[in-house]
Amino acid sequence: MGRMSVEQYREADKLPLVVVLDNVRSQHNVGAVFRTADAMRIERVILCGICCCPPNQELHKTALGAEDSVEWTYFKDTLDAVKALQAEGYTVYAIEQAHDSMTLEELAEHLTAKGGPDRIAVVLGHEVFGVQQEVIDICQECIEIPQYGTKHSMNVSVTAGIVMYRLASSLRLATKK
Repeated sequence: MGRMSVEQYREADKLPLVVVLDNVRSQHNVGAVFRTADAMRIERVILCGICCCPPNQELHKTALGAEDSVEWTYFKDTLDAVKALQAEGYTVYAIEQAHDSMTLEELAEHLTAKGGPDRIAVVLGHEVFGVQQEVIDICQECIEIPQYGTKHSMNVSVTAGIVMYRLASSLRLATKK
């Protein structure tokens, strides 16, 4: 299928997109985020708080080796991770339902229309409690995926996949303009 080796992947250009996991407890969800991050060729994953870190057998069951290709770092405190990203020039968005949030589509359209990729990071939260309020408070904006059914939440790895795919598509389109 013409896939890259891990070494080729590490050397390849990445999208200026970072995914921050804020206390995601499920090792399988963390692994799934790594696997999608590899597929979208995003810059890196930042694990915070109670997130498990590689090497981890349960994480590996869903990451299937993506934990070896995708760059990752660990921060004990998500606030420190967000502040570090902001100091590096990233615009940081919390993926959370909130008053006055922007939809994922609005952000994606903004990135495409801008004509060049921003350095962006998205924070996804704990499976039950979401992104910590103090983290939301220092993010530039909240991004929401509109939902039309009876449930008002999705699994964090599913949400991460939707967000990474949509933003990666917009960033790739923006760089072609």
